[in-house]
Amino acid sequence: MTMLPDKMQNPDMEARSYRDWHIPFAQGNITLREGLSSLNKLGADDEEIPLIIRLVENPQGLKIFPGCVSLKQHDCIHLILGRGLLPKDEAFVIGFTMGSTKQMSTWDEKAFSWISNHLYPDIYRFDHEDTQVFQDAVRLAAISHCQPLDKVDFEPLLDNRLSDIRHQLGIEEILLEAYFSIEKSRYPLAKECQRLISKGH
Repeated sequence: MTMLPDKMQNPDMEARSYRDWHIPFAQGNITLREGLSSLNKLGADDEEIPLIIRLVENPQGLKIFPGCVSLKQHDCIHLILGRGLLPKDEAFVIGFTMGSTKQMSTWDEKAFSWISNHLYPDIYRFDHEDTQVFQDAVRLAAISHCQPLDKVDFEPLLDNRLSDIRHQLGIEEILLEAYFSIEKSRYPLAKECQRLISKGH
């Protein structure tokens, strides 16, 4: 989960803070390396992530849930899924990553929801809507034919376009775009949901 200081630049636009950072799903012509370069200007590293989150979400942690990934893997998945860094973006990325393993049980889903609702520090804590997005993403990934995202080595893919990586990983763009339209209509006051699908899309 990446929540970071208010400074960054995007390869296509100037963003005033992490709240504004977002490479839309439709911009699939950007390479993974270009996307990571824009994100890395925020200056994040693993040490900035609270211990409870590293224990729950990182492969070096407790491994109590499927789909644990490193911070770099997590950042790559943000870009592959076309999500920014706001709460519902984080909820979706985490949920889709876990769901893509096809190993998430109902107990896992409920347990992670409770931990993220009650044990995560305030800035990282999921509210009711964030939890709904997380659960939607788990189920969306479960019906997707995509590869388990926690097993992907993104290093050889750095100079590939995001759209090509999605195709290679079996991520169905039509499926995600359909869900993003639903999320946009479901949460009209959430900035991260409203920017998922452009007006002309």
